[in-house]
Amino acid sequence: MVQGTANWSTQLNKEWLQEYVDDWVRFYRKHTSAGKVADYIPMLKEANPDHLGITIIGSNGTKIRSGDVDIPFTIQSISKVISFIVACMERGVGYMLDRVDVEPTGEAFNSIMHLEMRQVKKPFNPFVNAGAITVTSMLPGKTSDEKLEPMFQLLEEMLGYRPSLNVDVYESERDSSMRNRAIGYYLLETGFLESDLNITLETYFKQCSIEITVDDLALIGLILANDGADPKTQQEIIPRQVARIAKALMLTCGMYDASGKFATYVGVPAKSGVSGGIIAVAPPRVRDESLPFINGCGIGVFGPSLDEKGNSVAGIRLLRHIASQWDLSIF
Repeated sequence: MVQGTANWSTQLNKEWLQEYVDDWVRFYRKHTSAGKVADYIPMLKEANPDHLGITIIGSNGTKIRSGDVDIPFTIQSISKVISFIVACMERGVGYMLDRVDVEPTGEAFNSIMHLEMRQVKKPFNPFVNAGAITVTSMLPGKTSDEKLEPMFQLLEEMLGYRPSLNVDVYESERDSSMRNRAIGYYLLETGFLESDLNITLETYFKQCSIEITVDDLALIGLILANDGADPKTQQEIIPRQVARIAKALMLTCGMYDASGKFATYVGVPAKSGVSGGIIAVAPPRVRDESLPFINGCGIGVFGPSLDEKGNSVAGIRLLRHIASQWDLSIF
């Protein structure tokens, strides 16, 4: 059974929190049967649909890990947060927002229909594929490796190590992503792309194939929760304005066309990927009562069984339960 509402003022030590999270993960693991793994990228079909893991890192260094936390997976669409942040840092916020909008679409993340039907002057936001590919085209560099380098540098600064590229997943995406190629050609025709189409798509497929863990997602989330600064040293890693724009986009556009429901029922900035990863950001809260992680935390979730929107089905339910129990919502 999932444990009910607790008197958190008397149960805030790490051991108590660990027991609660372990209990919740065990309960919500059963919900993985309600979804299925992504099957349109051949390598992602090999994931175990029953996996579910979560890492939570607080600003004071408290770390809670439960479930399948040591399984590496590719970052997929969560990379759109990183590429957008890097592009803003390299090209400037004004330059980026002139070329990519910040509006939710209400359409599927890989939709091409809304681009032509609405005759948009720029992609709706950097988290749908059209916007993300446009952002990737604006990364500096003439080759895919040059374009990826500032992303790897930022990840290394945040994580303390340089993550690797899963070549098998990259090649699987490269050889099967006909929809993204179609989007790319449309963007090329409309003049949205700022670098060679093939280089842009190669970079995009590679950035989605960077391999990480739930610990990594939680740490990145913690830095975003702290407005882009390392919570230990307060050294700025991401400019505050850029971190705040990224969080706003995560809240309004980060969970594909289920972003509105996620904002309503969970209420924290988040971004998902079709490998089953979710990064969630809980900023510091102003409350009279004692609550877990009241000074903010980053959360990483991995659950490759997806719902019809492309989000981790058990991961979303687990996050919703934790957000409710701990009053994480920013509203």
